[in-house]
Amino acid sequence: MDQFIINGGARLRGVVPISGSKNAALPIMAATLLTEGETILRGVPLLDDVESLSVLLRKLGANARRDDDGAIRLRVEDEQNCVAEYELVRKMRASICVMGPLLARRHKAQISMPGGCAIGDRPIDLHLAGMENLGADVDLIGGDIHLRAKRLKGAEMFLGGPFGSTVLGTANVMMAACLAEGTTIIESAACEPEVADVANYLNACGARISGHGTPRITIEGVKSLKGCEYTIIPDRIEAGTFMMAAAITNGELTLTNCRMDHLLAVIDRLKAVGVNIERKDGGAVVSSARRLEPITVATQPFPGFPTDLQAQLMALLSLADGNSIITEKVFPDRFLHVAELNRLGARLRKEGQTVVIEGVRRLIGAPVMASDLRASAALVLAGLIAKGQTRISRVYHIDRGYEAIEKKLAAVGADIQRMAE
Repeated sequence: MDQFIINGGARLRGVVPISGSKNAALPIMAATLLTEGETILRGVPLLDDVESLSVLLRKLGANARRDDDGAIRLRVEDEQNCVAEYELVRKMRASICVMGPLLARRHKAQISMPGGCAIGDRPIDLHLAGMENLGADVDLIGGDIHLRAKRLKGAEMFLGGPFGSTVLGTANVMMAACLAEGTTIIESAACEPEVADVANYLNACGARISGHGTPRITIEGVKSLKGCEYTIIPDRIEAGTFMMAAAITNGELTLTNCRMDHLLAVIDRLKAVGVNIERKDGGAVVSSARRLEPITVATQPFPGFPTDLQAQLMALLSLADGNSIITEKVFPDRFLHVAELNRLGARLRKEGQTVVIEGVRRLIGAPVMASDLRASAALVLAGLIAKGQTRISRVYHIDRGYEAIEKKLAAVGADIQRMAE
């Protein structure tokens, strides 16, 4: 296993290119199972999750390879296998998004039931309810979900859950409905840009989807889809993380390939903290005042403040001049990073779904352990400003969602190294 060694205190300055969105790339790669011919995807980041899904797609009969220019080529060559095995699915919950394409194209699917998750309970009941609404028979046998349908039929359905809409569930049902007979309407659909990107890819392949990006998506079924060439949207979570990296180090970063319209809630809260963010040539220039103001924020589904930036914001607010409050309304148990940030000298107090943050003057380097993808990013941000040396273990978590984050940070002045533990 690798670890990061960070010597804090450097002010970051320079240009950071933002990679393509992981959370859009994964379901779009799965959607290629619906298509005939070749798809060329550009902007797919070099991540462990992308490689894991590529392995699963190969098992399902797809030829998946990356060109020298970084593009991924995918073509289905064998449609016999309909089984997503536990050994592959357990590595990445997003593997569940092959369910819809397999069911719609091959009329059956056997998917290993995803296990637990470090950020809390993440059931797939809405995925299954959506497939049943489309006419599928669903059974749970020996830890595997078995789905069958001779032909899916369009239906109207509600996909809202206790903590809001389901992002992967919306994408899964939308993909399946593309080849269903008739019209499907998804109410309380997820509005995230990543869901809209999946719809845009499918439309480029010949699907007839409208309303994506709103809570009501309409899909008119078609007989077939053809592969195409498509470019993935920029990763808004990576962009938000680097905005906070600039702020916490009192630096100045220019982010290229950054969609500010996907980050309006984040920009609103960061400006309230005292972060300066300006548009520039399809990207953003981010700098910070020396004094960080305390704020109150609650995570919400898009267009609200994203849960995937909650941990990183907590690291930033640890140095604010006063008390801040963060309430987690998407994954109420997503607070494993609290104890590790406190090891670095932060003063954080968890109260149910809320964390009260008492700002301190400085953080002190210490050995810490990453618990999940976004918690890893929060510890990196804290390490960038902590006095002395911070050692972050289990950084394989961060490799799932950030493309060479230590190299990007080192290029703009951070003292960070990857080493074997």
